[in-house]
Amino acid sequence: MASSVSSSVSKEVPEVVDQLEKITAPYGSWKSPITADVVSGASKRIGGTAVDDSGRLIWLESRPSESGREVLVKEPEKLGDEPIDITPKEFSVRTTAQEYGGGAFMISGDTIVFSNFEDQRLYKQSINPSSSHSSPRPLTPDYGEPLVSYADGVFDLRFNRYIAVREDRRNNSSSPTTTIVSIGLEEKAIEDPEVLVEGSDFYAFPRVDPKGKRIAWIQWYHPNMPWDKSELWVGYLSENGKINKRVCVAGCDPELVESPTEPKWSSEGELFFVTDRKSGFWNLYKWFEADNEVSPVYSLNAEFSRPLWVFGINSYGFLPGHQGENYILCSYRQHGRSYLGLVGDTQSSPSLLDIPFSDIDNITIGKHCFYVEGASAFHPPSIARVTLEEKNLKVVEFTIIWSSSPDILTYKSYFSTPRLIEFATEVPGEKAYAYFYPPFNPLYHSCEDEKPPLLLESHGGPTDESRGILNLRIQYWTSRGWAFVNVNYGGSSGYGRDYRERLLRKWGIVDVNDCCSCAKYLVDSGAVDAERLCIAGESAGGYTTLAALAFRDTFKAGASLYGIADLRMLSADMHKFESHYIDNLVGGERDYYERSPINFVEKFYCPIILFQGLDDKVVPPIQARKIYEALKEKGMPVALIEYEGEQHGFRKAENIKFTLEQQMLFFARLVGRFEVAD
Repeated sequence: MASSVSSSVSKEVPEVVDQLEKITAPYGSWKSPITADVVSGASKRIGGTAVDDSGRLIWLESRPSESGREVLVKEPEKLGDEPIDITPKEFSVRTTAQEYGGGAFMISGDTIVFSNFEDQRLYKQSINPSSSHSSPRPLTPDYGEPLVSYADGVFDLRFNRYIAVREDRRNNSSSPTTTIVSIGLEEKAIEDPEVLVEGSDFYAFPRVDPKGKRIAWIQWYHPNMPWDKSELWVGYLSENGKINKRVCVAGCDPELVESPTEPKWSSEGELFFVTDRKSGFWNLYKWFEADNEVSPVYSLNAEFSRPLWVFGINSYGFLPGHQGENYILCSYRQHGRSYLGLVGDTQSSPSLLDIPFSDIDNITIGKHCFYVEGASAFHPPSIARVTLEEKNLKVVEFTIIWSSSPDILTYKSYFSTPRLIEFATEVPGEKAYAYFYPPFNPLYHSCEDEKPPLLLESHGGPTDESRGILNLRIQYWTSRGWAFVNVNYGGSSGYGRDYRERLLRKWGIVDVNDCCSCAKYLVDSGAVDAERLCIAGESAGGYTTLAALAFRDTFKAGASLYGIADLRMLSADMHKFESHYIDNLVGGERDYYERSPINFVEKFYCPIILFQGLDDKVVPPIQARKIYEALKEKGMPVALIEYEGEQHGFRKAENIKFTLEQQMLFFARLVGRFEVAD
């Protein structure tokens, strides 16, 4: 298997570090070249991929150095050449649909349709530099404010239109109307989009078949989230482009709870999708139109998709036929890692492909190759181009063409490798999971009788998953002598429906207990110091942090990044997508009160630091301010840092850097027996 990397590495840490006598110094005091500047500069993110008519990849990347602006970039013709920016400087490709966005652009031939962040309008642009349409032109009306958002669009070539999910806040900003609409692509006056599908609370994945005669989509209703219960429908398009007949393919049987997702048409016009009926795991299925029946392509206790937090998930695709057989290229997660496999017409199980990624997000099919968004314990989030040998379908080339941290090899000798751990929960017989990163620095070691401080991180969502991949933010801690652990508490995704539903009506209990159990497991195993346990989390993870500090006495300090202090207030302020989410996670009115940290300030026993974006619409700033004032009045050491222009999740390099540095200083002052080196 050949492997190459497109980005050059300016320097590498000399291998002589292995030959130097290590310095004895307390954990937490070690010097490291992985600075907060390095971390903030390596915080680029991918927002989607697609292939143009020449077979070259287009990707959407966010840039902290440009205040989080999101830019479409084209793969260069030759390996080693610089990628080409497509998006003009006055545009940023991002949609705010459902607040979390995703699915902000699509390509057909050399034409891109994208959502512009500032006004949320759709624009059409040619990526052919010689075209007269290389500058974006608007496709949707200007409503004076960014009140209408579009996402998850596809081209409908039969009717020369673009079909997308629309979120319309003109009549009600707190409960917008969601529909599937069509937008004309002709060169004429801009008109209001035409509604194709309406009546449900939410829609996703509008997908048109190759002949433009059928359209599939996913829909769901309150109080469900799309991973709780959803429906897959197919509509038949008439000669005027309207839907004159529709049929429910999956999710409409009241006796069968399932959440179909990711519908996709093959080149032969066959409909495939992913659902978790019966087994509780998202597996690949095929629809047999004549009988309106569905059948699994392959059954496995593994997840072939992930929760629909953002639009545009792409977990599988169709490879052109090889030797008369068609293949589905798919990724799935099992036991905390991802696998990439091929399923053929005559196969009973996937043939696994050997690639260096142990973590895979999305797949994009190219010409004579495919592209994988992935990572591993040794690779940061990256995009790789993969070529298969035509006869035996083995990997013959694996080339990384984009990396969130292109100079990552500079620091490779400082990396701590994660290991998946299982630990007992407070429920007899149950296990939970985490990724543990021990402290590591090739130049240092500690005194023999010292154990390291621990930073435990609870992920957001809470229906999300921590993954054991190379993350410079984590290495910032471990290379300075901290142990770090990412917990996949009960309620996390990646382990099937039963595991995910452990959190139903028990948010603030199961997640907190599992985080504390994980810390105890690491203490009991001798991996960390029981007197120096810290906890941090973002969003829902920030809530778990606050709840752990209010209701348990495990940790000595905490950091909450745009976390939740008052569940009832959150419910009242919540945007439409999640407006009933926490009802399912919490329960009745008494539960809302008893699990809100703000109501039990007197129980807080240790200092906390809070970080908050002032433009956050998911967890409004009042949450951080309210708990800050209450703790301050009590006399508890507490700090609040607020950022103008930041939303839910920090995107600006200077704020990412400052947040990391302040957490380090805060924790070091409270649990340190050391001086922070830098």
